[in-house]
Amino acid sequence: MADPAIKRVGEGWLRRDAERISGALPPLLAEAERLAASVAPGVHGRKQAGSGESFWQFRAAQPSDPHHTVDWRRSARSDQMFVREMEWEAAQTVSIWRDDALAMDFKSDQAARSKSDRAALLSMALSVLLIRGGERVSLLDTDAARPASGESQLVRIGAELTNHADTRPDYGAPPKADFARGGRAVFLSDFMGPRDDIFPALEHAAEAGVSGAYVQVIDRAEETFPFDGRLVFESMARSVKFETDRARGLQAAYRDRLAERRRDLEQTARRCGWRCLVHRTDESPRKALLWLYTAIGGGVR
Repeated sequence: MADPAIKRVGEGWLRRDAERISGALPPLLAEAERLAASVAPGVHGRKQAGSGESFWQFRAAQPSDPHHTVDWRRSARSDQMFVREMEWEAAQTVSIWRDDALAMDFKSDQAARSKSDRAALLSMALSVLLIRGGERVSLLDTDAARPASGESQLVRIGAELTNHADTRPDYGAPPKADFARGGRAVFLSDFMGPRDDIFPALEHAAEAGVSGAYVQVIDRAEETFPFDGRLVFESMARSVKFETDRARGLQAAYRDRLAERRRDLEQTARRCGWRCLVHRTDESPRKALLWLYTAIGGGVR
């Protein structure tokens, strides 16, 4: 007979976990569902002939077709032989990394959501499209890092996206994960951290035989630099601090550094066979999701 104390501990963990998932996940999942539906309604498989259990189409038999592939019932209604083709169901693996660093929490007055919120929404909506299209999806650096498909994986991904890690760095970099060779990957970040952390991780994914896309999620204020006068600039974790009496005078140098970082991202993407997008948090997420689905979801085959 089970120890009552152990049972109570187990029930407590289950209740806390259920509350954690049910609290924030439904709004995110509901919003992601709406966004996904606006981009690719009715995604149902890959529609290619191959090994699988789902019927795709009949086609005229060829001399090279094995005898057992002929559909005799369909052929009896015509003066020629027909083969029953099944839909290819070999799922691809798509690995998603959402930067969970503190820098992603930044939100100016020009945006309704933080960079982290927007990255989470795009990650969730892309997962909905891919999993409902039959692919396997993983959320790197989380408990949902193991590639899987189905609604249970969507719940795991949603739970991870709505809960931040206990310890978070100022800036993030993609993990040097064990990618599924031949798979796809999507990295969503502001990519503003130290160069020596970010670019080796980007190149590691390409060297692992993975292709994919970078999405630089950025607040409009981080592009326009609308600051003036005496200010103290601090990173979100306050590990970086800079005080100036004339913030406006820093604008040109700041914009040059941002443009340089984007050029580096684009050049790395081209060299690695990846694609790169800049997405601003005051823009509609639909355009970014459509771009991602075309680059990753619709282009998986």
